[in-house]
Amino acid sequence: MIFLTIMIAIAALPSLAKAEEIVGQRKVEITLQGAISEHCAIGSIANMNFGNLERQGLGRETRVGFDCNIPFTMMIRGERGALTHLSMPNGQGPYGGAVPYSLAIEMPVRHPASEMVRRIFGSSELLAGGVFTSNGGIATDGMVLAVQLGRPTGEAGLLAGDYTETITITVNPF
Repeated sequence: MIFLTIMIAIAALPSLAKAEEIVGQRKVEITLQGAISEHCAIGSIANMNFGNLERQGLGRETRVGFDCNIPFTMMIRGERGALTHLSMPNGQGPYGGAVPYSLAIEMPVRHPASEMVRRIFGSSELLAGGVFTSNGGIATDGMVLAVQLGRPTGEAGLLAGDYTETITITVNPF
C-alpha cells in the first residue's frame, strides 16, 4: 500500500505544477526571431578591347551577373575620365591623347513589382564619381553595361600608342 501511495504522489506532482502555471492566463505571447544577412555580389567583367581607335562609333556591351538582396547604390569611378594614351594623355602637337566615352547601366529591380532602372554617365562625370541607385529595389537578374566611345580629342586625330582606362564599380547596400 505504501508503494501505491508514493506512486500516486509522484504522478500528481507534475500536473499540479503545470496547473499552477496556467491559472488565470488568457493570453500567451510568443516571439519568433530570425535573420538573413545582406548580400550583394557582382560577377566578373572581361576587359573591353576596342582595337583600332581610328574607327568611329565604337561601342561594347556586356551582360554582368549581379545579385543584391537589399536596396543599394553603386559608386562608379573612371580613373582618367577618358580612354587615354599611356604616356601622353594630353596628346602631342595636333594629335590628341584621349577618347571620351559614355557608360550606360541598365538593370531590372524589384520593389516587389519589377522596374527597369537606367543611367548613362559621361566619362568626365565618372572622373568625379557617378552614383547609380536601385530606387529602393533589389536586383536578382543581373545588369547590362554598355560603353560607347566618343569623338577623340586633337585636331589631327589621335597620337599613336596604347590607350587605357579603368572603371571601378563599388556596391554599397543601404
